[in-house]
Amino acid sequence: MQYWLVKSEPFKYSWDQLVADKKTFWDGVRNYAARNNLRGMKKADKVLFYHSNEGMEIVGTAKIVKEAYQDPTTPIEAWCVVDISPVKKLKKPVSLIQVKADERLQQMELIKYMRLSVQKVSKAEWDIVMELAGE
Repeated sequence: MQYWLVKSEPFKYSWDQLVADKKTFWDGVRNYAARNNLRGMKKADKVLFYHSNEGMEIVGTAKIVKEAYQDPTTPIEAWCVVDISPVKKLKKPVSLIQVKADERLQQMELIKYMRLSVQKVSKAEWDIVMELAGE
């Protein structure tokens, strides 16, 4: 099992929208590093859902329900999507400020590669985020 973080601006696609939809394909990725991360995702991998720009906090967990396939929003074969579904809203959102302040999370891609929309998360980082969320 692997762990990931996906970012979305809440006005474009929020956690609440994912919950309402029950499942979505994660599209619009046009960065090769993020695309490669999508290609690395496997069914049942765990995902942190992060609200970027507004809120700037991890708000829930999701899971991969379908592995990478051609992005239906573009004919360009280089781009792919995965399907995700919500698992759980966090008891307490974990803010970017909290992540940056926690010495144990200083190597987290959320800090190191702020602009990357699909990121790897280590098991240890996942566990710390869950601890901060009261899970």
